[in-house]
Amino acid sequence: MDKSIKQILISTTQIKQRVKQLGIQLSADYKDKNLVIICVLKGAIVFLADLLRALSIPVELDFVRLSSYGKSAESSGVVQIIQNITSDIQHKDVLIVEDIVDTGTTLSSLKEALLSQKPSSLKTCALLNKPARRVKSITIEYVGFEIPNCFVVGYGLDYNEKYRNLPYIAVSDIDF
Repeated sequence: MDKSIKQILISTTQIKQRVKQLGIQLSADYKDKNLVIICVLKGAIVFLADLLRALSIPVELDFVRLSSYGKSAESSGVVQIIQNITSDIQHKDVLIVEDIVDTGTTLSSLKEALLSQKPSSLKTCALLNKPARRVKSITIEYVGFEIPNCFVVGYGLDYNEKYRNLPYIAVSDIDF
């Protein structure tokens, strides 16, 4: 284990089990719907890949890339759209797939932008929810795990573009 990793918070096995459960729940909830999944890059891509394999329904897929962290461990509070979706989501059911909801600022901005395109519904599936740092009131309909206020890496989450490849969620000793 890397010296900056303090502990494994959520194991590979726990992640696999929860992703499977989310896939079953989403497949039931969106059966016979016209679902468009919008993955928030880069962090949610690993979660998305496993979640897609756990779904038993057809979906459309699109990507959005946002930035509020830059190369810092702390959000700047300013959300920039680096890459926008290309799908027409009007009158479609949309599910945002996010790696982690921290302050809620990024997700709140994204939801506002997507709602302006008049989807039939807009919900969120986040692998991790960190409510202790929330500054924006935000609803997350599907949550993988609720975590304490610590800096985590792995399973797509990074620090300065590193650690995304870890197969688990780990607490890092990176200071805020």
